Amino acid sequence: MSTTKNTSAWATIPWAALGPWIALLLASSFFATQSDRFLTGENLSLVLQQVMVVGVLAIGQTLIILTAGIDLSCGMVMALGGIVMTKFATELGLPPALAMLCGIGITCLFGLVNGLLVTKVKLPSFIVTLGTMNIAFAVTQIYSESQTINDLPPMLTALGQTFSVGSTEVAWGTCLMIVLYALVWRALADTAPGRHVYAVGNNAEAARLTGISVDKVLIAVYTLAGLFYGLAAMLSVARTGVGDPQAGQTENLDAITAVVLGGTSLFGGRGILLGSLVGAVIVGVFRNGLTLMGVPSVYQTLITGILVILAVAADQISRKGAR
Repeated sequence: MSTTKNTSAWATIPWAALGPWIALLLASSFFATQSDRFLTGENLSLVLQQVMVVGVLAIGQTLIILTAGIDLSCGMVMALGGIVMTKFATELGLPPALAMLCGIGITCLFGLVNGLLVTKVKLPSFIVTLGTMNIAFAVTQIYSESQTINDLPPMLTALGQTFSVGSTEVAWGTCLMIVLYALVWRALADTAPGRHVYAVGNNAEAARLTGISVDKVLIAVYTLAGLFYGLAAMLSVARTGVGDPQAGQTENLDAITAVVLGGTSLFGGRGILLGSLVGAVIVGVFRNGLTLMGVPSVYQTLITGILVILAVAADQISRKGAR
């Protein structure tokens, strides 16, 4: 009798949700034993600053993956948004706030185009976003003439500034990332549109039969993802202090890595947004910890790849077990 109760109790534990937190705890514990600097406030704040751009990209990527899609264009679209912001502010002389809105408008437009191609032309999201990734990259290089934009107005770099919490310097951009996660997490959990996102990812046809407009949900998701790519562009510009046409070339894969490590299923319909933040931090912790240990960057990339494969394998196993 007691064995049955214990088995039932273990079965009710949300391991898929707890997994990323356990992985983060284990990784942090390991690196804390390898370097006295790892658990300092200064270093942990640095980790969050390093992941804030990918973390915000991962919000948009999570929304798309929850609907069983994927977006390979997010990094390049972000880079284009950053170039538009910086060139509009420095060369066209627009007020910085308006220049940032223009950059966000461009990233939202790319998101809308992705959504329309996926829903109206019925193209696979992988192919659509592979194409728009290359288009965004080419437009970025052409418009910027492959030149870095310097001498930015202070407002464009404000989110890269820090404030003191005790003896630790915390970036304003880190705070923005956390606020965005909190808002979108609550929206997904407590609103009808949020539940529709999960329903479409679980079974688009079943969602349609219950009266959900699948196309409208997908278009909204891709456009909203574009909004977060624009916000990530703001953070990227603020953190580096320049408009960099070479930005975003690995961030698309980093964002997908964060989402997968955070427990969101690549098959759609399952996942918790906060897990993506944890996934981004896991990658940041590994890279930071290995750097403190003096491990070459190529091995950091190797370990990240292994983590992604393990996360996807765990998701596949859990799906089979649920059948």
